[in-house]
Amino acid sequence: MIDRRFSVAPMMECTDRFYRTFARLLSRRALLYTEMITTGAALYGDRARILGFDAFERPVALQLGGSDPAAMAESARLAESLGYDEVNVNCGCPSDRVQAGRFGACLMGEPETVAACVAAMRRAVSIPVTVKTRIGIDDRDSYEHLADFVRRVADAGCTVFAIHARKAWLQGLSPKENREIPPLSYETVHRLKADFPALTIVLNGGMKTLGEALAQLGPGKLDGARPLDGVMIGRAAYETPYLLAEVDRVFYGETAAPPARSEAVHAYLPFAARMLAAGVPLGPIAKPLIPLFHGQPGGRLWRRHLAERVHRKGAGVDVLDTGLAIVAEAQAADARLRERAAA
Repeated sequence: MIDRRFSVAPMMECTDRFYRTFARLLSRRALLYTEMITTGAALYGDRARILGFDAFERPVALQLGGSDPAAMAESARLAESLGYDEVNVNCGCPSDRVQAGRFGACLMGEPETVAACVAAMRRAVSIPVTVKTRIGIDDRDSYEHLADFVRRVADAGCTVFAIHARKAWLQGLSPKENREIPPLSYETVHRLKADFPALTIVLNGGMKTLGEALAQLGPGKLDGARPLDGVMIGRAAYETPYLLAEVDRVFYGETAAPPARSEAVHAYLPFAARMLAAGVPLGPIAKPLIPLFHGQPGGRLWRRHLAERVHRKGAGVDVLDTGLAIVAEAQAADARLRERAAA
């Protein structure tokens, strides 16, 4: 049984295996998602590069983009064989490229297609088949439309829905604007949980701190409603990754102290070295580490050091070691200044 109290949202060009590996060093319990992988890429692409992951990352879910039930079922079967803990259907991405492929948020207008995909996938695998969606699209943004979509997909066998609490405009807004301009409606997601108490409902969208997220798991926001089953944070977990270090304590009651930032980087180095040995350049390996020291003494020096060096030909883990030394020196200098100020 997957514990869904806290998860990191699937994000294109963000939640790759490098980010997931580093995230797992900060939180043992958070549920992690891959980037969206199309069925074509999953079935016919470079499998090791596209679908490869380490067991260390688990629990980890594969998010699929597609609308053909047979291809979705075959991709789900492949995901299960590789050891993924869940397969998630993307019904929330509004990008033009995704719409052209007839998947993502536009599928909210085709609940029968999503239901057919879910049913085929459920027949193919024993791991959970879940759906991530919006609360509406374009002018089809009434609660009744959302409830009908969820009901029809649930009837096909989906019991877990991650709901981004914004509608999506399929035309006129970029994916970034669709994450910011349509207003949030957490109340809609709480109402959905009240009307479908047997379903597992996870709230996504807009939450920037663990405190904001935890508040959504309190008592039901509507009279007689059950609490939501989980929260999902996206950009904040990527742009301020050390936020994840407190997840196990805040959401799961763990008492072990989380690793310090520098300790997490040191723990990441063997993985980085292995990826470098496999021919992966340092740039993508180091990318999830760049914002790690945000707001800390030496944070700007760390970002600048990595930005200037990780893309150089032949760059290795020594770049990260040197960066840590720069941060340690900056932190020591900051501590000395504070001591003098307090004297």
